[in-house]
Amino acid sequence: MTALRVTTGLALALTFGLIVLGAWVRATGSGLSCPDWPTCYGHLVPLPSDIPADAGYTYFQVMLEWVHRLVAGVFLGPLILLIAFLAWRHRTERPGLARDGGVLVLLLLVQASLGGVTVLDQNSAWSVALHLGTALLLFSVLWLILVRAGSMAPAEAPAARGLAFSTWALALAAMVSAAVVAKSAASFACTSWPLCNDGLVPDLGDPGIVLNVTHRVLAALFLLSAAGLWLALRGTSLGGTAALVLALAVLEVLLGGLIVALEIPLWSGIAHQALGVLTFAAASFVMWRALGTRAAKGMPLEERHVGLSRA
Repeated sequence: MTALRVTTGLALALTFGLIVLGAWVRATGSGLSCPDWPTCYGHLVPLPSDIPADAGYTYFQVMLEWVHRLVAGVFLGPLILLIAFLAWRHRTERPGLARDGGVLVLLLLVQASLGGVTVLDQNSAWSVALHLGTALLLFSVLWLILVRAGSMAPAEAPAARGLAFSTWALALAAMVSAAVVAKSAASFACTSWPLCNDGLVPDLGDPGIVLNVTHRVLAALFLLSAAGLWLALRGTSLGGTAALVLALAVLEVLLGGLIVALEIPLWSGIAHQALGVLTFAAASFVMWRALGTRAAKGMPLEERHVGLSRA
């Protein structure tokens, strides 16, 4: 089981880095710097001489997109297949792991396909949002496998299960909606914060304002849900992690406001997504632990007692 935990931890780190790298690609407008897929300008490793003079992209932009593909296809993909195999090997000890590994492989196939779709569809807002959403789901399932492969017993917080799930779902929705806003050129549709264009009632006839306000509403609902989750889990083994989710949520919302005030410089957009992924990671951990009574089915009784003593 140790090998499974180590490989899953490595995959979590790689997935986090890949999602943040994707934000860097998007922020620099490099998403179409490799116009074909899976090759780049017809080459597995494009050289400066392979880039047409009228391509409209620097070699640095091309390399950003190429490295993003490299990490996903050469490092993370095989690692996820290894995790699925190790999970299957431990199917008798933890029956749920084999199913989780299968879901992970399915998400990997969908994610790889969406990577091609985003290029062929010219980085449309919907394809980029689906690509990010699938990456976050894969990231969350990795957290599930890490929790299930550990010796921690399920947290005794049945009343907080609904709140844990809603917090997780709202974090996912807020991040996906942020990608839609960015790719739809709606980031400046609201030029003030927290009100949109300093008005109590925004102009919902403007599609850009609708997208921007929708993202803000989802972020506010996530913040409220995170606060409720912390209140529900205070005094439990998950109280500290729930407090971390709330603290990260507050920082994420404040950074969103700062981005508007600073007119979204490059670094802040990348930092915003990186902080969002960390927040989503913490929310995923809390959710899987709160739903852990189901995840622990099949765990030997002695391991449950060990987990309880550590919780």
